[in-house]
Amino acid sequence: MTLQDRCRRIELLIVDVDGVLTNGGIIYSDNDVELKVFHVRDGSGLKLWQMSGKRSAILSGRSAKMVDIRAAEVGVSQVIQGAADKVPAFQQLLQGLAPEQACYVGDDLPDLPVLLRSGLAVAVADACPEVIAAAHYVTRAAGGRGAVRETIELILSAQGLWQGCVARFRN
Repeated sequence: MTLQDRCRRIELLIVDVDGVLTNGGIIYSDNDVELKVFHVRDGSGLKLWQMSGKRSAILSGRSAKMVDIRAAEVGVSQVIQGAADKVPAFQQLLQGLAPEQACYVGDDLPDLPVLLRSGLAVAVADACPEVIAAAHYVTRAAGGRGAVRETIELILSAQGLWQGCVARFRN
């Protein structure tokens, strides 16, 4: 099956947080506050994904309040955090879709089980070697540097929907 064929099937985009939506760095303040930096184009890409009638979700092994805040800000309604084993959470997120209709974007070993079950497995450019080896597509952008947006453009282009997204801004 070609990359184009895999992309055409995708209805659900699931992304990890640390190392995918962020660059993987975690900053702790003196007040025990955890800080994360999100890329603005990943956020706008997620909004365009929603506007195209697609579903999205966040699936993370860690938990952080700011992930819920960012998810709400960009229109991601399904958020599962603190998932030590991501496979049951992945199955829950499918909600009637086949695994072939899901794209998962990951960067590290805990993502492997879900990547191996997804119709489109995406590794960010700076993912660990085992994740890159399992991926159907490796982004040019690193995690937290627009890799999610790149994935969204790839899928929507294959589905003939990207130019419609661009046209909204030209008109």
